[in-house]
Amino acid sequence: MADLKARFENAAAAVKKLDERPDNDTLLKLYALYKQGAEGDVSGPKPGFFDFVGTAKYEAWAKLKGTKAEDAQQKYIDLVKKLGG
Repeated sequence: MADLKARFENAAAAVKKLDERPDNDTLLKLYALYKQGAEGDVSGPKPGFFDFVGTAKYEAWAKLKGTKAEDAQQKYIDLVKKLGG
């Protein structure tokens, strides 16, 4: 368990150093997997209608509701590796 958490934290650091910026869909997936892995199910109110970025992030995270933190962390690690991190 501690090993997974350490690899998750390393992946979070590595994603900031990627040579190329991922496309928006991939960024949303990274965001949602990170939030699910770090905080669990989505919480707080959904952003307002005109906050397009905030709404997209919230909805991407909400799609992962019920996913175990460990599963989200592993998927995040795998995606970062795929991106070259």
